[in-house]
Amino acid sequence: MQSFRLSLFLLLGVLTFSLSSCAAIADIFKAGAYTGIIGVVLIVALVLFLISKMRGGRNV
Repeated sequence: MQSFRLSLFLLLGVLTFSLSSCAAIADIFKAGAYTGIIGVVLIVALVLFLISKMRGGRNV
């Protein structure tokens, strides 16, 4: 379990430094407002899911 958390943190770190926020925001504005809203909702849901898994969430 410890190696899973370490690999998850490494993956999140790589994603943080590899994705340029300016480029992502520019692409969202090009795609439109609804695409941006859907993207933000999906990213927030993914972050909440990962946090719940790291904290040992219920196995449903």
